[in-house]
Amino acid sequence: MSVTFAGSPDRVESRLVPEAGFELDTFAISGLPRTPSPALVRALWRAAAAPLACTRILRRRRPDVVLGGGGYVAGPMVLAARLQGIPAALTEADAHLGLANRLAAPFARRVFLAYEVEGRSGPKYAVVGRPIPQAHLGATRAQGRARFGVPDGASVVAVFGALAGARSLNEMAVEAWADAGPFVLHVSGERDFPALRARVRRDGYVLMAQSGHFGELLAAADIAVSRAGGTVWELAAAGVPSILVPYPHATADHQTLNAAHFERGGGAVAVPDSEIARVPAIVDELLADPTRRARMAEAMRAMARPDAADRIADEVIALARR
Repeated sequence: MSVTFAGSPDRVESRLVPEAGFELDTFAISGLPRTPSPALVRALWRAAAAPLACTRILRRRRPDVVLGGGGYVAGPMVLAARLQGIPAALTEADAHLGLANRLAAPFARRVFLAYEVEGRSGPKYAVVGRPIPQAHLGATRAQGRARFGVPDGASVVAVFGALAGARSLNEMAVEAWADAGPFVLHVSGERDFPALRARVRRDGYVLMAQSGHFGELLAAADIAVSRAGGTVWELAAAGVPSILVPYPHATADHQTLNAAHFERGGGAVAVPDSEIARVPAIVDELLADPTRRARMAEAMRAMARPDAADRIADEVIALARR
């Protein structure tokens, strides 16, 4: 069995896919701005031309099945697959079905949801969780703490922004703990890292733009402070009690829905971005209450779906065989 990818030449897949050793076919596509503008006209033109470009890719590759990863890149490929008679499936990573997936869903035979989504049930839909990298699973607490030089007995707060950065979360963490406090492992994202680096003044605060040892970082943490995107599923699988601060401008406020799912399950505390100043006090409360943290860790593991990737892979293979 062989796997190839298709995507945009100016998105992150153009770097990550070749780095992982897979072939990547690219076509021009971009998201639709929500207000009238020249960018909207360009995006509509690209969207109209994309299915033809995807058809050419499919005719060259001749796949048995197509899996769309969600977002505007997947829509044209799933449509082209339907027109070519190739079975297709979609994945939705958030607690809200995005516009691209809502438009593409009629052309897919299966839609794999990370969360239950109102109005999306029946044989086409399956709630499987969100796939997470296997490399981020299985590290021990001792391995994680050794990796990052955490002293014996120290409490560890892990702070995660987005890939590009989460400015309010990054600012809160540095202001609260740059001079004193618990041991902090802070992944800031590339954008904010240079400005934050000069403000951290102690050995017990490890600031990183990114980490190639994310599984060990999760294993080392007593508490995580994070946005509520895809990272929440990795936090759940690792059983990390979490304070989730949803990105307030996410489409359809889907990060708030994501955070609410884990708060209802007892594994997280959701804090609106407008109230982010409350986070240090909540961290102090949790660090002082190991019994509560243990309950939250158990709840996170109970909500985790570490087999999501395997379930999707098995069903996609079955779809190809049918």
